[in-house]
Amino acid sequence: MTEYHDREWGVPTHEDRRHFEFLILEASQAGLSWSTILHKRDGYARAFAAFDPLAVGRFTADRRAQLREDPGIVRNRAKIEAAVVNARAFARVQRDFGSFDAYIWGFVGGRPRQNRWTAARRVPATTEESEALSADLRRRGFRFVGPTIVYAHMQATGLVNDHLVSCFRHGEVARAGGRTP
Repeated sequence: MTEYHDREWGVPTHEDRRHFEFLILEASQAGLSWSTILHKRDGYARAFAAFDPLAVGRFTADRRAQLREDPGIVRNRAKIEAAVVNARAFARVQRDFGSFDAYIWGFVGGRPRQNRWTAARRVPATTEESEALSADLRRRGFRFVGPTIVYAHMQATGLVNDHLVSCFRHGEVARAGGRTP
């Protein structure tokens, strides 16, 4: 968890495959701890074609049934089905916007929101942006993309800087200004 926080969480990403990875991981985390999902991350990469949305979108019913037997991931039928449905919706967004990255960064005006939280209890579970993005994703056919899951995605991929101001990463991420530090 420390390694993930210190090197990855909150760092702005502009890679579509990374966005797709976090859509799968955040949806899988619903109702579970993030540490559970982080420990299964390699299993998810193996199970979900290294997070290639085009490949995942082609998963057959047999392949999805195999995933329900894979101990390297959370074997929840609805979450597995959502990953495949989301892969297809992801590809449509890429087609319509040129990239998923161009689409998602539009919800924060193209630059990370620089929050200045002084206590973890002050960090919201949702925001107006996550509610708008969630609604738009659902309208586009995505599943397991409620406002809380979407806000976790925004935090993980650096659309918002929710490191506390007392955290050494807050300043590093803020100085990067949307570039990967």
